[in-house]
Amino acid sequence: MTVLSSRRRFLGAAAALGAGCAAAPLWAAAPIQPGAKAALIVVDVQNCFVEGGTLPVKGGAEVVPVINALAPKFQNIVVTQDWHTPGHASFASAHSGQKAFSSIRLNYGDQVLWPDHCVQGTDDAALHKDLQLPTAQLIIRKGFNKGVDSYSAFQEADRKTVTGLAGYLKARGIDTVFVAGLATDFCVAWTALDARKAGFKAYVIEDATRAIDLNGSLAAAWKQMAAQGVRRIQSGDIAAAAG
Repeated sequence: MTVLSSRRRFLGAAAALGAGCAAAPLWAAAPIQPGAKAALIVVDVQNCFVEGGTLPVKGGAEVVPVINALAPKFQNIVVTQDWHTPGHASFASAHSGQKAFSSIRLNYGDQVLWPDHCVQGTDDAALHKDLQLPTAQLIIRKGFNKGVDSYSAFQEADRKTVTGLAGYLKARGIDTVFVAGLATDFCVAWTALDARKAGFKAYVIEDATRAIDLNGSLAAAWKQMAAQGVRRIQSGDIAAAAG
């Protein structure tokens, strides 16, 4: 066999192999099946965080149809609600001379000061009217302690006071959480990070979240989550419920 014919055979075989790989790539990831040991945590999809609310997240309402499409894929769903007292410590209006989005030091650490938002019992604090989660089993309300903010569904900002969510999930045999909602760089990220800290596998569904992105907070949140083993996925990575 000549060198030329040998080379032609090699190239032909390589082309055939390449065509076969294109048809069925060996590296294609299988869709994620949530199953009975997984829970979807829908974070703060409330009127206050969408257009027309007191602390709107750009594109916040866009997560609603994505989350509604995800819900039937999960056997377990938990919802969180920001639920602040009037005059809450995280409100700029509660601190003389302070403006919204500035930062101060409170007795539990640094605190971003927000506009008054999600005040208990107001329409601003209600879940978005188009959110369809009929099988949700639990609502965690957070931020109701007047002197402490609460971003995470698992633990308040003092990093000591727990919500009880970790115990609830573990008692039900759940070991994996998928986090969606508002906002990516605050309540979603804190929830995912605390889930990892509590021993859960954690995913953040990126296209089912939107961010505030305050002074680079979004990039910082993704970096921190990646460092702690939180997986970043899209809603299309999750398979439909079996049967």
